[in-house]
Amino acid sequence: MTYQQQISVTAKGHGEMHDLTEQVAKAVTTSGSKPVPSTFSTLGVRAPSARLNSSRAWSTTSPAILDKLIPPSRNYGHEQAWHDGNGHSRLQATLLGPWLTVPVADGELILGTWQQIFHLECDVRGRRRTVVVTVVRD
Repeated sequence: MTYQQQISVTAKGHGEMHDLTEQVAKAVTTSGSKPVPSTFSTLGVRAPSARLNSSRAWSTTSPAILDKLIPPSRNYGHEQAWHDGNGHSRLQATLLGPWLTVPVADGELILGTWQQIFHLECDVRGRRRTVVVTVVRD
């Protein structure tokens, strides 16, 4: 059996993060059980071992580290073709990955003590995103 639910996220732009843990957990409870969030070329979904709402340093450091690894630049092939300022956004999102699989037991997400599911906006401009939670049951 498969169940899907959409979560809307509005991001102002590059580096903004949103905690999706509670909304994903509610989708699992509603459905019965193993979520997999979304697919966009400039969106990352992860479950790090750090709380966004209690670790301001972590939530500001992650985008900064991504900008050091894959800096904003006009030299990427995407930039040369489209000139839209987000060539690095697509590469950063590719590094993070647009999906996540989380195991479920007894109707609850199995996450580490400090883990949360979050959306990291990699694009340079604000976006309204729809994260699709897919719950797969045997």
